[in-house]
Amino acid sequence: MTSREEAILAVEKLLRYIENENKELREGVFDTPERVISSYDEIFSGYSEDPSNVLDSTFNAEGFEGIVLLDGVEFHSTCEHHLQPFSGRAHIAYIPDKKIVGISKLARLLDLHAKRLQNQERITTSICNDIDEILSPKGCAVIIEAKHGCMRCRGVMKQNAVMKTSSMKGQFNDNSLIRDELFKLINDK
Repeated sequence: MTSREEAILAVEKLLRYIENENKELREGVFDTPERVISSYDEIFSGYSEDPSNVLDSTFNAEGFEGIVLLDGVEFHSTCEHHLQPFSGRAHIAYIPDKKIVGISKLARLLDLHAKRLQNQERITTSICNDIDEILSPKGCAVIIEAKHGCMRCRGVMKQNAVMKTSSMKGQFNDNSLIRDELFKLINDK
């Protein structure tokens, strides 16, 4: 396992590469390696969390049979391909069977997956799988829309392109009326 000190030295080496320098780091970037690693500790904190611990506090659904939707939850993540940021909004829904979970837990589950090196497809699928496996709902759905730094700052340079992904299980996948109700709830602003 790489130590914190080795990671700091690696960032210093990258800075020297970027600035095409072999001498001492200049004043403006002298403390940057330490700051980068400290920020990485926060940005990539999702690796130290377990989805079952995030969704561990449940309540009796008390016969509720409708859609539970946490709509438009903002998130930030880092693309595993170029280490560029991407951010957007997630719509997380489920139809309870026997148990419900506090809505903040759904936002925490999103953060857990977003705070890892990622691709948008994996975040979408992972959240849906976790809800399905841990809460055992009648159905669950995750829809994510995001803008990607690797599309905006390099390569094709498309500033307004939005990528949308979805993952649906159970009643959301099998029943078009329920799926349509979800889309109406998301788009009804």
